[in-house]
Amino acid sequence: MSDITIYHNPACGTSRNVLGLIRNSGEEPTVIEYLKTPPDRATLQGLIAAMGVPVRDVLRIKGTPYEELGLGDPRWSDDALIDFMLAHPILINRPIVVTPLGTRLCRPSEAVLEILPNAQQGAFAKEDGEPVVDAEGRRV
Repeated sequence: MSDITIYHNPACGTSRNVLGLIRNSGEEPTVIEYLKTPPDRATLQGLIAAMGVPVRDVLRIKGTPYEELGLGDPRWSDDALIDFMLAHPILINRPIVVTPLGTRLCRPSEAVLEILPNAQQGAFAKEDGEPVVDAEGRRV
């Protein structure tokens, strides 16, 4: 079993790119499709704490019910925002990656390189063709 976990949405290009970068480092991560298997409250709170970011930084706006739920309103407490994310997992921004070197919301996808224990093993380009890593495994 891998020491790397990705909270993944296969419909998301950034999430697919991050998964590709993890695999390009020679690791096969534990993949949690969080829309099918949402984290529980303790797990979500633990991920947010490990990232060291405000709860609001983990909220996804695009393609979610963020606007209709009025989540931009500052009156919502962190606990309330977590309640919304648990009720509507699409509100959890992705991908979140956990490795022995840290936990991070990997947007842009290259952010995952900072927490992967192993170097890239070859060239890697994003789905749109943008090169990320050269043939020697160095960041472009």
